[in-house]
Amino acid sequence: METTVAVDGGEVWARDEGDPAGPGLPLVLLHPGIGDSRIWDGVVPALTGRRRVIRYDARGFGRSPTPTTSYSQRRDALAVLDRFGIERAVLAASSMGGATSLSVALAEPDRVAGLALIAPGVTGASGLKPPEVMVEIEQLAKAGDMDGLVAMALRLWASADPAPDGAPARQLRGAIPAWFTTYAHDVADPPAYDRLGEVAAPCVLALCERDQPAVIAVNEEMAARIPDCRLVRLADCDHFPTLREPGTVARLIGELCAQVDPPG
Repeated sequence: METTVAVDGGEVWARDEGDPAGPGLPLVLLHPGIGDSRIWDGVVPALTGRRRVIRYDARGFGRSPTPTTSYSQRRDALAVLDRFGIERAVLAASSMGGATSLSVALAEPDRVAGLALIAPGVTGASGLKPPEVMVEIEQLAKAGDMDGLVAMALRLWASADPAPDGAPARQLRGAIPAWFTTYAHDVADPPAYDRLGEVAAPCVLALCERDQPAVIAVNEEMAARIPDCRLVRLADCDHFPTLREPGTVARLIGELCAQVDPPG
């Protein structure tokens, strides 16, 4: 079922699929800032047999309207949970979505049964947005050079296969406009990096060995700080693991779900 969810001053598109009566806890998927919820297409079929699976497009991404007011990614994620009547769920999240899921887990720990963090971001960590990269993005944006922005993003985040016509490139072409339409409205959630020791939910963190060195270093430190965290290294993945190895990502999420699902 596809629907829209009311959030503060706007709405987001969401899809509710899988088995709502299944024995497993609901699973909510949060996409990265280099794509939208369709980036999970190759992962979802392996996850819907025992549980309800919900995914949504963050404001300005995919099928969600561009924001016109200030908003918080954390509050939007909680609004999605509320809209579907989900009191407790497993969150599986990539990059930007990882930062949001950690913010939710710290703010509302009783609502998060487990965290599957796939090359995650986190608020409050330094080095994830190098100044030289931000300058290059600004210059290309001012020139209206979409091809240049996609090429730059592929160079940074798609080193395993930076083909200009591949699936990562298609995701980027859809996502890049949101970087600029949401910039003035997306209010960063409170820093979580120095509070990771407070995360109570069991966690699996998939680190991608062909990701940017700064992301790898932060992910290693995140796994060390989160008390109940299993670190998994994906040797051949860049920042698009749901596209590169959807079966592996689905397996890791499924293993975490099996760990936290109620007995029976």
